[in-house]
Amino acid sequence: MILPIYVYGHPILRKKVSLLDDTQDYSALIADMFETMYHTQGVGLAGPQVGHSEAIFVIDTEPFREGDPEAEIYKGAFINPKITNESGVDFTFNEGCLSLPDIHEDVTRKSEIDIEYTDENGQRRKEHFKGYVARVIQHEYDHLQGIVFTDHLSQLKKMVLKRKFADIATGKLHPHYKTKNK
Repeated sequence: MILPIYVYGHPILRKKVSLLDDTQDYSALIADMFETMYHTQGVGLAGPQVGHSEAIFVIDTEPFREGDPEAEIYKGAFINPKITNESGVDFTFNEGCLSLPDIHEDVTRKSEIDIEYTDENGQRRKEHFKGYVARVIQHEYDHLQGIVFTDHLSQLKKMVLKRKFADIATGKLHPHYKTKNK
């Protein structure tokens, strides 16, 4: 089932999430999140973005292969994730977000991460990711902390975007997918 995307201005995007009981079966929610992510042409989607204030996100970095045939690809669900280390070089990339339609800005993040999480099969994992996969994970993990990617921008850049933020929050922007702003 395709879920509505909660957009900038909705309070759920600013709340830290609760942990899930990782012994439960979340396959229906995960399937809905993947379906929603593909429908909206995203590469990641976090629980708060679909109205679930819980520690879960899904990613599929396959679309990066178009622009970079050597890009590492990863598809999976992350339940109760915890980034334990960020390392590598600073990596600047033009990010966007389904919860902030029509906004794309350069954001600098570390190029590598270590993360612990429970996967969609209920298995606890500790993994190291780099490149685009690490970036998408960091972006989605931020959502679980009540952070959106524009929080990483300078005050000046945020002032320039103020009108767009207001348009999103008041429903004046109409992306190709269903949204919820209040």
